[in-house]
Amino acid sequence: MDDGEGAPLRAAVAIPIKNEKSCLASCLDALASQREVTGARLPWGSFGILLLLNNCDDGTADVARARAPDFPAPLRIIECDLPPSLAHAGGARRLALDEAAKWLECAGGQGVLLTTDADSRVAPCWIAANLAACARGANAVAGQIRLDPDDAARLPKHLQRRGRLEATYGNQLTEIAAILDPRPHNPWPHHATASGASLAVTLATYRRIGGLPQLALGEDRGLITALEMHDARTRFAPEIEVITSGRLVGRAPGGVADTIRLRCEDKEAICDEALEPVETAVRRCWWRGHLRRIHSLKRLSHESPSVPELSIDCSAAQELSSVTPFGEVWRRVERLSPMLRRRALRPHELPRLINRARVVLEKLRSLSTSGKEIEPEFLCSLLDSDVGIG
Repeated sequence: MDDGEGAPLRAAVAIPIKNEKSCLASCLDALASQREVTGARLPWGSFGILLLLNNCDDGTADVARARAPDFPAPLRIIECDLPPSLAHAGGARRLALDEAAKWLECAGGQGVLLTTDADSRVAPCWIAANLAACARGANAVAGQIRLDPDDAARLPKHLQRRGRLEATYGNQLTEIAAILDPRPHNPWPHHATASGASLAVTLATYRRIGGLPQLALGEDRGLITALEMHDARTRFAPEIEVITSGRLVGRAPGGVADTIRLRCEDKEAICDEALEPVETAVRRCWWRGHLRRIHSLKRLSHESPSVPELSIDCSAAQELSSVTPFGEVWRRVERLSPMLRRRALRPHELPRLINRARVVLEKLRSLSTSGKEIEPEFLCSLLDSDVGIG
């Protein structure tokens, strides 16, 4: 349905879909209601929706086609039968984003690619908020994800409690990182969620990083990693929210639904891989911030006093001085340094770690507010303190 004069295409939303007949209408309703941050309706043609129907056989295509004639934005529907090697979350999302990128290129070669999921409902200003973040200098934007309240309420009580604990501890680790490795383009407060339910990347950046990584699982985190490897400016925007389902039977093996179901069945299933002991998190964040500053000053070399302390082999360290961008330097450092190895956490550890992280944050906030630089000696005393994180 055309509201009048068209506007230049500024954004293309790519949605990979596999048998989502029951969810697609709600997803499209949310996209049909998109507004400017002022509340005005987004002009016709300023954004488009691309639905990639991957091996659907449940009538999803009928739902999509029925909406197309009266949809308040250009709606493209691509039906395909992907081979087993590509018929997974990463393969479908990559193809959807690639097609959306071609659409933007044909419309002028600029703009922002966005992606969400068919079982999710974006906020009314979702597109506008992502565009605004990019206009402020972000190359990519990650939104915050919330479980559907009704679905969340039906989950077992132990899983709801676990979710609160993981969220609390995750927020603490994110703030520690913000203090020890501040990024001007991603000021505090922010989150650290990387979910395909709410991601945006400028067309130029998408091409620069070579597109979405071809991963069967975890393609959303893979995209964030690829952005980091190219020193792209990613904003983890707390004001951009998307509601997603908390269903137990999903479409992508190993996805959110499988994770929720596993945690329902096993109360001690390992925590999110981003969570780690406070001691390791503090070391990781301080070293990343420290090496980032040295790298920006072009003073990073195998002879730097900092590098041997990471227990990195001298010959391997020698290569670091010639590596750019910093994202690649840090990837190598994490791989080479034994002191930065991650350890998976179990839910029973979280209450103790939350208490320890609370003490650490109080001390870090105090020092950060004072404007003093956080020196290695302070971190050593913090890590060794019985009062702190011992």
